[in-house]
Amino acid sequence: MNDRKKVAFYTLGCKLNFSETSTIARNFQDEGFEKVDFSEHADMYVINTCSVTENADKRFKTIVKQAQKVNPDAFVAAVGCYAQLKPEELAAVDGVDLVLGATEKFKITDYINDLTKNEFGEVHSCEIEDADFYVGSYAVGDRTRAFLKVQDGCDYKCTYCTIPLARGISRSDTLENVLKNAKEISEQNIKEIVLTGVNIGDYGKGEFGNKKHEHTFLELVQELDKVEGIERLRISSIEPNLLKNETIDFVSKSSTFVPHFHIPLQSGSNTLLRLMRRRYMRELYVDRVTRIKKVMPDACIGVDVIVGFPGETDELFLETYNFLTELDISYLHVFTYSERENTVAADMEGVVPQNVRKKRSKMLRGLSVKMRRGFYESQLGKTKTVLFEGENKEGYIHGFTENYVKVKAPWNPELVNTLQEITLTKIDDDGIVRFDFVNEIVASS
Repeated sequence: MNDRKKVAFYTLGCKLNFSETSTIARNFQDEGFEKVDFSEHADMYVINTCSVTENADKRFKTIVKQAQKVNPDAFVAAVGCYAQLKPEELAAVDGVDLVLGATEKFKITDYINDLTKNEFGEVHSCEIEDADFYVGSYAVGDRTRAFLKVQDGCDYKCTYCTIPLARGISRSDTLENVLKNAKEISEQNIKEIVLTGVNIGDYGKGEFGNKKHEHTFLELVQELDKVEGIERLRISSIEPNLLKNETIDFVSKSSTFVPHFHIPLQSGSNTLLRLMRRRYMRELYVDRVTRIKKVMPDACIGVDVIVGFPGETDELFLETYNFLTELDISYLHVFTYSERENTVAADMEGVVPQNVRKKRSKMLRGLSVKMRRGFYESQLGKTKTVLFEGENKEGYIHGFTENYVKVKAPWNPELVNTLQEITLTKIDDDGIVRFDFVNEIVASS
């Protein structure tokens, strides 16, 4: 008879949240809990929240209801960014027993006694100034890639962003610990590691709990490149002002770092970049893209853009639109600006009506589809390496090339988690690329 307590997790938001949920889940397993799927009957449900996504509170309520439907007596805990920013609000949601802020979330097992439901949600959140220690974590996603957290928090003061309020100051994992985690991941036969953090280019800062640091992002990249057993390393989002030429050049020569960068732009108008308090002007952004394409002509470059920021007139929006069309980039992540309490931008003049925000967002999403298509077309006929994923999607197996072209082939379980050389041949009706194998299929474990 299995009387182990069962715990289930739900993660909202970014890759960083996913890596942290995994670490919290491992803590539970160390305490003897059995981890089950969120749709299954569990004694406890943990929801890792996000403050960036639209309608965060509505999503949260829906997820709590889902859990209660499966087990009305289950203990429900909320952790993460929204739990830090609005703890009382989450605690007031019907069925929530525990809300933990930024410093408490990794100590969640200390707060659980007998899983008896509380009459009111209990809140343990700190002043965000106290979030100055670092907890390393990594998530093993679909068994082919892992997200490795190297940094947390942010010292930037972008006027639209609540992350410094939700996650605290910029701080980093020690180089030694990052390398240890990377080795652990490689020993699980995982082929790709994606580096994550809130502001990973700031890596090294706060290694000792203060601003002093021994290492830089470039050194992190150089050391990770030496870890044996990892086939691919991918840098997730990195600020343009922190992506230095030395790093770009190193990636271009590395055998494990892949030619794929995701660089937030937010606006193509210098007027708006100033209002957003970004740390660069558009000219620097052009420099970064030009440099990457010069040393890695096939590199994939993804770009974050915000539409509808206060003060974004039609002229300034078009400035962004035209700027993007002239850049040699591969796709966009488009965010519609939404007001956040306790941010400078929430009180700015020149509020853009919601319908205009939606229209601009739609224009940029359309542009992104064209860009991705153009990028994929530029890769046809080339030979690349693909890492195949583990899911059978309607009879197809999917994967990504090193430069982030999505490909598909008829389902073949032997291909899962293998790297294969392929030649890209044509773009299918659904926008995904077909290919020919260069060699006979070689399956590995």
